[in-house]
Amino acid sequence: MMSKGFATRFTLSIAGALSAAILVVAPMQAADQHDHSAAPAGLVKRVRDITEQYKDVAVAKAAGYALAFGCVSGPDTGAMGLHYVNMPLVMDGEIDADRPEIILYEPAGNDQVRLVGADYLVLADAWDKTHPSAPELMGQKFQQFEAPNRFGLPRFYTLHVWAWKANPTGSFVNWHSNITCDSFTGSGQ
Repeated sequence: MMSKGFATRFTLSIAGALSAAILVVAPMQAADQHDHSAAPAGLVKRVRDITEQYKDVAVAKAAGYALAFGCVSGPDTGAMGLHYVNMPLVMDGEIDADRPEIILYEPAGNDQVRLVGADYLVLADAWDKTHPSAPELMGQKFQQFEAPNRFGLPRFYTLHVWAWKANPTGSFVNWHSNITCDSFTGSGQ
């Protein structure tokens, strides 16, 4: 039979162990939750590293990117901005984190543009022929646009990465709530 003193010490030991476990596990859970954001931050950083050279739109143009679609504004709020598209990359049917199909800019007035991110895009029929599911890049799933669509493209998959301008609604959503087309003059910047 257990003595009262042993039972009390045992109960206090268990209570102490649980308290210590809570003190250790809670920060670990917080760190674990923080680690889940490391993957998206990794993709944002990678896009920043890859696209930094395109801060000057002339460099993007020299690399084969050309303005398409004008300035794309949102259905309710925000915009996607200016899409400088590299058509050979769009048509290759592949996704490569180091070679975005589209460089995204926002109009900055006086026929100037500001780099805001990249858009990875692949035509769905080309992708679906060789892959069992929609594309994903560094853990981020692509969105699907059906045809017909406002861009005049066949059905496609897309992933926007807002690497140069923080988006309050997320780094990987289609529409950026703090971008407008108000200062776009239609001149091709």
